[in-house]
Amino acid sequence: MYDVVVIGAGIAGTFIARELSRYDLKIAIVEKTNDVANSTTMANSAIIHAGYDAPANKKKGYFNAKGNALYDQVCEELDVPFKRIGSLVVAFSEEDKITLQKLYDNGVEVGVPDMEILNQEQVLAMEPNLNQEILGALHAPSGGVISPWEMAIALAENAMENGAELFLNKEVKDMKKDDDKFTLYFEDGTMEAKYVINCAGLYSDKINNMVAAPLFEIKPRRGQYYILDKSEGNLVSKVIFQCPSEKGKGILVSPTVHGNLLVGPDSEPINNRDDISTSRDALDMIRETALLTCKNIPYGKVIRSFSGVRSTADYGDFIIGESPEVKGLINIGGFESPGLSSAPAVANYVVDLMKQITGGLTEKADFNPRRRPFIRFEELPEDEKAELVRKDPKYGRVICRCEVITEGEIVDAIHRKAGATTVKGVKKRTRAGMGRCQGGFCSPRVVEILARELKCDVKDIKLDGPSSYILSDRTKNVEE
Repeated sequence: MYDVVVIGAGIAGTFIARELSRYDLKIAIVEKTNDVANSTTMANSAIIHAGYDAPANKKKGYFNAKGNALYDQVCEELDVPFKRIGSLVVAFSEEDKITLQKLYDNGVEVGVPDMEILNQEQVLAMEPNLNQEILGALHAPSGGVISPWEMAIALAENAMENGAELFLNKEVKDMKKDDDKFTLYFEDGTMEAKYVINCAGLYSDKINNMVAAPLFEIKPRRGQYYILDKSEGNLVSKVIFQCPSEKGKGILVSPTVHGNLLVGPDSEPINNRDDISTSRDALDMIRETALLTCKNIPYGKVIRSFSGVRSTADYGDFIIGESPEVKGLINIGGFESPGLSSAPAVANYVVDLMKQITGGLTEKADFNPRRRPFIRFEELPEDEKAELVRKDPKYGRVICRCEVITEGEIVDAIHRKAGATTVKGVKKRTRAGMGRCQGGFCSPRVVEILARELKCDVKDIKLDGPSSYILSDRTKNVEE
């Protein structure tokens, strides 16, 4: 029996599992897909919000600024790229300027540091490529950009290094509570636990409803985006927001942590929680709306469009806490924006909650908060590159030319804990396939490397999820 089962290996589940792995607990993370960070955590704005937007009287407002402040340390410990580039909310009307003041006042109340309201001249001096008709902006230096999937993968890896177990392709089909234990049912068996932490994202309401009366309902909303080539990543230097509405924080224009330019998202209610399709109408709307912020966005340099689905709850806020009906079940529901920003603070809160529920947790004497650094070959000094290639020639073979990713990096990503088993898994961990050609050059080599390292046939390698096989058979009878 496990002490704790965490359902879902997105940003919430992996943060909580990592923090709980500090204690003498037997922990399992169960994830229904074949990889960590495969749903909302993989497709979002990748912003660590400063925290001025969410009302102070809501959980979103309480956790955002607190979570933001924790990212420097956790990213340093786990070797995850994070840049605190700051954000601007821009105003185009007198009404917008009133909104800026409200955001500023709310930010002060929740503890956002170093904010200031800038006039037109100050904004354009900071960001000369913005619309010259801007009247002012709210500047929050604590805003930042990150790679959410790299964060979740690092958290899962560190949790596993500290004793947690990760089970992939493990969808919870049902759950029962009898006496002092939960029984989770899967297609291939069962699992027992004293406590269950529900971090199932878009399906968190369904998990709750297996053992308790309905507490909330997820109303999914889809957001679509453009990604532009790295050559355009310096169009702006900060995260640029338009004034928010009830649908969300509006269309943003932002550099990514790896140097691309991100434009989006819209916010569209949908019925299918797994629908990550894109549409011409939505992308056209995003394109036109973003031009209000910046007149010269070079859409000819778009290398990809994508969408993600956020788990908006009818509750209107995060759902965080022990079920009032079923003791030992902790729900993390409605974890939409600013969920990514809030996640480290929410994880700490859940640890404190577990201490209350259990009567206390015993810390491990040998907990290691750091993971083995991830070698990023292109970022190394020339002398270190040469020495690395001398020790391991695989680092001298560039597989992804766009992002300059070597065979050594791909092999490392496969063999780490929570390692890659698919082409998309390699892409998430190394960025091989995220560049200008979007895998057109490197994907065949990635398939070969995966098959070799996993000791399977190339026909068994998938792009991503079930049935996404890339190769079906050989066209020529050639002996290898």
